[in-house]
Amino acid sequence: MGFRFLRQKSTWVVAGLIITIALFSRCGTDASAGVPDTVDFNYHVKPILVQKCYLCHGPDESSRKANLRLDTYEGATALLKNGGRAIDPGHAANSMVVERIFHKDPDQVMPTPESNLKLTQQEMAILEKWIDQGAAYDPHWAFIQPDSSLLEKKYDENAVDYFIQKELEERGIKPAPRASAESLLRRVSYLLTGLPPTEKEQQLFLSATNEDAYVKMVDYYLQSPRFGERWARHWMDIARYAETRGHEFDYPIQEVWRYRDYLIRAFNADIPFDQLVREQLAGDLLPKPRLGSGNENESILGTAFLTMAEGTHSPVDVRKDEADRIDNMIDVTGKAFLGLTISCARCHDHKFDPISAKDYYSFYGVMEGTRFSPQPVNQASKQQSLENLKGIQEQVKLWAHQQLLESGTTNVLQQTNNQPATMPADSGYQVLGNFTGKELDGWKSDGHAFGKTTTLGDPVFNDQFQLIGIREGMASSRKTALGIYGALRSPDFTISTNFVGVEAAGRESVIRIVIDNFQLIRWPIYGNIEQRVNDTKWKQYVFDVAQWKGHKAYIELMPGVYENHVFVQRPDSYVDARYAITYNNKWVEPANKQPAVTALNRQFKKRKVEPAIQALLEQESQLRLALRDSLRFFYGVTDGFGRNSPVFVRGNHQELSADKVPRTFLTALGTRSNNLDVPGSGRLQLAEALLEQNNPLTTRVFVNRIWHHLFGRGIVETVDNFGLQGKLPSHPALLDYLSLSFKQHNYSVKQLIRTIVLSETFQRSTLPVAGSKEKDPANIYLSYFPLRRLEAEAIRDAMLAVSGRLDTAMYGEPVPQHITSFMNGRGKPSESGPLDGAGRRTIYLEVRRNFLDPILTSFDRPIPFTSFGKREVTNVPAQSLILMNDPFVMQEAARLAARLDKMGLRNNEEKIQWLYRTCLGRSATKEEILEANALLANLTQKNSRTVWKDFVHTIFNLKEFIYLN
Repeated sequence: MGFRFLRQKSTWVVAGLIITIALFSRCGTDASAGVPDTVDFNYHVKPILVQKCYLCHGPDESSRKANLRLDTYEGATALLKNGGRAIDPGHAANSMVVERIFHKDPDQVMPTPESNLKLTQQEMAILEKWIDQGAAYDPHWAFIQPDSSLLEKKYDENAVDYFIQKELEERGIKPAPRASAESLLRRVSYLLTGLPPTEKEQQLFLSATNEDAYVKMVDYYLQSPRFGERWARHWMDIARYAETRGHEFDYPIQEVWRYRDYLIRAFNADIPFDQLVREQLAGDLLPKPRLGSGNENESILGTAFLTMAEGTHSPVDVRKDEADRIDNMIDVTGKAFLGLTISCARCHDHKFDPISAKDYYSFYGVMEGTRFSPQPVNQASKQQSLENLKGIQEQVKLWAHQQLLESGTTNVLQQTNNQPATMPADSGYQVLGNFTGKELDGWKSDGHAFGKTTTLGDPVFNDQFQLIGIREGMASSRKTALGIYGALRSPDFTISTNFVGVEAAGRESVIRIVIDNFQLIRWPIYGNIEQRVNDTKWKQYVFDVAQWKGHKAYIELMPGVYENHVFVQRPDSYVDARYAITYNNKWVEPANKQPAVTALNRQFKKRKVEPAIQALLEQESQLRLALRDSLRFFYGVTDGFGRNSPVFVRGNHQELSADKVPRTFLTALGTRSNNLDVPGSGRLQLAEALLEQNNPLTTRVFVNRIWHHLFGRGIVETVDNFGLQGKLPSHPALLDYLSLSFKQHNYSVKQLIRTIVLSETFQRSTLPVAGSKEKDPANIYLSYFPLRRLEAEAIRDAMLAVSGRLDTAMYGEPVPQHITSFMNGRGKPSESGPLDGAGRRTIYLEVRRNFLDPILTSFDRPIPFTSFGKREVTNVPAQSLILMNDPFVMQEAARLAARLDKMGLRNNEEKIQWLYRTCLGRSATKEEILEANALLANLTQKNSRTVWKDFVHTIFNLKEFIYLN
């Protein structure tokens, strides 16, 4: 919708007359009705520009018309060729924008008729008044720091109520009265724990008359172990939680359920949210990880957040596969913590938000420098034993080297082997790693198995506790002991030869050439880049990589093997390596970097150890044996080497910019911790930048998520998008107050929830007072509590709870998905899980991407491919059909009927009242009892044996059962 400017002087005069006439003609009309006295750029003007103008005059250069930008002050006020300005601050009458939006000529009016966009009279009046008031361009509201004075003000009541009531009074809207005790109990129980109140809880809280009864009820549910299960599931939507990868064979994501348990424990323990941000982005890099029960490393479990992208099996283009996977990681990270659609800048600068393609590829470098890796979950508890073992080994080594000194052989130890380096004619020959010396030659050692040095110089003893010499240099996963996890990985290199070679030995171990961070290595396409090491003698392992020339790769050695993409390390698994090379034609052994160890050992005479050293060796042997047990692993991440990415031109991974983008945080946020360009990936620095005081988004986004889950709609309705395409906050001051208060209270999630739930706003009835719906049809300003449907998990769990089947056991491996006869496809499990999920809460049921639960999917549990901070709430026939016909629903109805039968109630009225209190949290009215008796009589005529089962089934189909009032 480009501006077609009037260039002739005479035409300009005519245009001026038209403007004058147009302005005169608007006098006395109601065009200015509803226009605020002071026009705010963010809340009044920018929505108009974004929706009606930016398509042709916004940040996207490719679609920009007439070379005019209205998204920046400089662009909008620049002098035009005809001598005018699109926007002349303070002078609407001189502004071409005003002329064009009021123009009557279809060839001149803006927006153009063919755009199908049209400004309302009120919108035109707002733009005109804004220009007359100076046309100030403020930064986007979400990028402006909250006003800290909001915390300094003394509030007579709950601060939430102050801000809500202020908006209601300005609009003349009266609030609804307080909800009934029964409604509040059910509301708090469901929203804080995801379960209906039990009979005991109803007796405890409905009979209480003291003033603090409601406060005690809220605190009771905040301390319930069910609280963590409820709120962990909310975050799992954001993390696109799934236990399988999808695509063809739906391979498992190894023990990712540990991340689910990590979240439950974290929410129950009220771990500060800033700590959870650090753990999910960089839990493997924290100097002091958070320890859980048994001294297990909790922090590292958080890194599973980065691993749950869908996984393609045998992609044709692994580089594109990596780009898509990293794009998902960026998308989820951006939405989860910043509420920004960073991935929109993958192919070009963001169309609306101030996020450039360089910003995107800055994040890309961070994720590209991150490597996926199995991580042990039961090794941290052995940390003290490992430290003791290493201390003993160091003492023994010092003693042994003293013996060498006394024997006169240390001069040999200091010598290097003078074997000349062979210079093969093969031009592609390169030594990627030579471990015959003391160092690991720049390779990265993760875990404890390989240590930080080779075995060169480690003492060797015989069974008689005699020192017989020292070890040659090699990288060895048994350097400290067997049964310890570790991985040795090379720096990234570009494949330019036909072959990669590794000289290695070991048992039940693996060597992999990881190309473009691709992990699902399978025959027939990719099987040749993974080989098992199961020979205790030295062997040359050759990898044919000719088809991967030009690709990025690294070499990975691990004591353990992959079995159907699940990493297994047995107690006796180990791998030793001398060197790794690349070559085209002929294998050539690199120069030996070690001293003449063989000669030294020949010279050295056996020496009997001292009693004190023998005691240390015996302790060492015991500790080694104690460490040799099976390890369990989950799929997490580890740090690679720092990488800066080029920009992919138009998002094409095969068309790269000449220069690489230094890793920095989003430039538009202006944080001080901006530099992510560090030797490692930069993930820890990214986490710190997200949490910096100058970054206003992270806490705003999170407190808005909490509000959304409590009220069914966020203060910012678009909970995953705080950018220009997102909705404006309904209560901006309240959002900022909660954000500041959240930080002030050490990022306590429970404190935040408590503050909101104790407000009068939260306790209001769902029935609006007369006239409020006319003034606020969508209940944006919360004069009454929003009526809302329960989530899929809460509906299923409620049926289990009222039927008495609910198993409240916590944590552990997921219950296998129940496979119906309609669920078919590749990767289908050989066995089905139980229909009722063994009675476990829904959060403990397996989430298989290719075989999603039909009940949960029908009731809008999102398909886990990206972040879903806000679920769709649909009303479709499938939901009614499931409540009527699904075998699980009918099974739980039968169980509840059987439970009712055991209660020993005397008559129908007592039974009906018990069912109403159990299922709906309230007593039945007289009219409802009459209707129920009529229904029972009708059911008796049809089938007397299933009367109460059918009646219960009817209650499950009531709106009130699946809605929260």
